[in-house]
Amino acid sequence: MKLTDRRERTRAPDNTSAFCGFAASLIGLVLLAAPQPMRAGELSAPIAALYSTVSIFPPSAKSMTICYGFVCRRRQILDFSAGERSALSQILAAGRASAAAERAAVQKAVIWLDRRLGPEIGTDKRVAKADFRYFDDKHNFDCWDTTRNTTSLLLVLQEWGLFRYHVVGDPHYRGNALVLQTPHNTAVLVERATRVEWVVDLWPRGYLQPPDVMTVEKWVTED
Repeated sequence: MKLTDRRERTRAPDNTSAFCGFAASLIGLVLLAAPQPMRAGELSAPIAALYSTVSIFPPSAKSMTICYGFVCRRRQILDFSAGERSALSQILAAGRASAAAERAAVQKAVIWLDRRLGPEIGTDKRVAKADFRYFDDKHNFDCWDTTRNTTSLLLVLQEWGLFRYHVVGDPHYRGNALVLQTPHNTAVLVERATRVEWVVDLWPRGYLQPPDVMTVEKWVTED
């Protein structure tokens, strides 16, 4: 995988990265306002907005942009080699037996990406649930970064034809100040047979820890 440095800062004001929750509560409303069905070769409006709001290109079968530094203020372009595509294909092949096995394979694919990127961009020093209060943007992801990165990886795997039981769904958002639930967002897979939505949420986990995988119905009740 070739890493190309793209550390341009976005034009968003500093308060857009106030923390995961504030950004999610404001931008999430916009993304959910007018969702559109995904057509072949196209992205739904909420997924497309993940990229357009920070002025980056969506992933392709050959490459993806990695966001870090809170709200994608730091970024790297990853070009997948043939060997890396083979490695990820083998990881997903281990999940061919069932939908649950495929979700477990997706967790391993996310760990693979975390391990591959960490030493190169410094996120091997990242912590769980990071936000601007850690004053360490160059080593961390906020939940917008993990939502973009995980969604991008899922889209690449889908483009490669590696999913048997799932398709990539629109990102989901939560946050209820009345019950002290902080705003947050996550990447989502939709199970083909049941249409049940499953989150793939890396932000609450530290380096090389598996992302949370649970139903959206359960995830929206978490803190």
